[in-house]
Amino acid sequence: MSRRAWVLFAAMSLIWGVPYLLIRDAVHEVSPAVVVFSRTAIGAVVLLPFARRGMRIVWEHRWPVLAFALLEMVGPWFLLSDAERFLTSSLAGLLIAFAPVLALVVARLIGLEKRIGRLRIAGLAVAVGGVAALGGGGMEAAGPWPVVEMMLVAVGYAIAPQIAATKLREVPALPMTAACLTVAAAISSPFALMSWPAQAPSALATGSLVLLGLLCTALAFLLFFRLIADAGPARATAIAYVNPVVALALGVALHGDPLTPLIGAGAVLVLAGTFMATRRSAHEAEPSPAGPAQAPSAQASG
Repeated sequence: MSRRAWVLFAAMSLIWGVPYLLIRDAVHEVSPAVVVFSRTAIGAVVLLPFARRGMRIVWEHRWPVLAFALLEMVGPWFLLSDAERFLTSSLAGLLIAFAPVLALVVARLIGLEKRIGRLRIAGLAVAVGGVAALGGGGMEAAGPWPVVEMMLVAVGYAIAPQIAATKLREVPALPMTAACLTVAAAISSPFALMSWPAQAPSALATGSLVLLGLLCTALAFLLFFRLIADAGPARATAIAYVNPVVALALGVALHGDPLTPLIGAGAVLVLAGTFMATRRSAHEAEPSPAGPAQAPSAQASG
């Protein structure tokens, strides 16, 4: 990759490791609905001026775009924001690393992957073992439901790229993202109004919401599209292996999240298993032209 591509890769790995920390700071004072509305509304306002020319083709594909918005943004961001009231940002970031593994399973079920080799099956097992190690090492949630929510987030992140790959290949990424953020803001707005805080949030919570919208949503997508153009979609999505590490480091350094040898081993197993599960050996069939690598996705965006 070029020097600029490496700079973009490093920036995206950092930027999409930050949302888990910001969401955790925000949900202590505002509802998950307010978090979702704030980040999507800010992101939509920033991106829409850059996306006007492509809105006609977005409208022509409105139903797949709606499905993509629900599975990539609305559902996952509601669930993620709710889950982070009961688990650490470190654990949230590491559980999201499971999304590429689930994407592989989904792709196999719907026929985008014709064959899964032994290495990738082993990767699935290693990643599952890593999640078990995280719990055994002391990185616990307040009950099973937050972990279930994070798994549902990963499912949404796994299915949405398949919709983009099969139904939205002709839709430019930037207008599609702006439209999806607008849809997400519209859907979340009534829930946000019903749960709007009676008192103004603190500077920390307000700053977290603004950064979520400006840095982790609007700017992040603009940089991600540039990274895809410079490095290609396959290399661009490799940030999924890096930003969970950033989330873990930030959680430990700024929030005092636990870090034991078993947690460290679990994090390594999750990332190694994910890498193994998403690698294609020379003996495996190539994906169809509409395979998931063709579709830009924010599956690790948080």
